Amino acid sequence: MKLDELDRTIIRALVEDARATYAEIGAQVGLSAPAVKRRVDRLVATGAITGFSARIAPSALGWTTEAYVELFCRGKTSPAEIAAAAARHPEVISACTVTGEADALLHIRATDVRDVERIIERLAAEPFVVRTKSAIVLSRLVNGSPQTG
Repeated sequence: MKLDELDRTIIRALVEDARATYAEIGAQVGLSAPAVKRRVDRLVATGAITGFSARIAPSALGWTTEAYVELFCRGKTSPAEIAAAAARHPEVISACTVTGEADALLHIRATDVRDVERIIERLAAEPFVVRTKSAIVLSRLVNGSPQTG
C-alpha cells in the first residue's frame, strides 16, 4: 500500500475532521469531490484507512480516572492469552506486549481510584498473572493523533 502526497493530505484532512465532505476536502487538496471519494474508497479498500469513529470525552462516560497496568505473567503466556484476558475487561482500552521486565502493558479507564483497584484485582486474578504494577495518570500532557506524514 503505497501512499502518494495527495493520499497523505486527504488522510490528514480526515484525521482533522472526519465529517468533512468530499467537496470540502477536494477544495483543500485541489481535486473534485468524486476524485476525493474514489481515493478515500481506495484507501479504505487497501486498509490504509481502517474506519471512521467519533471521539468521545471519557468523562462523558463517567471515566474520570485512568491508569497503566503492567502484567507480569508466569511461564510462556502467549500474547493471545493476554489479549483474550484483556478483552474480558471492558475497562481495558488498549493492551500491548512490551520489552523490559513486564510482559504486557494495559491502559485502563475507570470511574475513580476505587474502581481502578477493583479492575486491577480482577486482572491479578487471571490464572497466568504473577503480579501487577500500576501507575495512575495525574494529568494528560499530550493527547495526539497518529502521524500521517
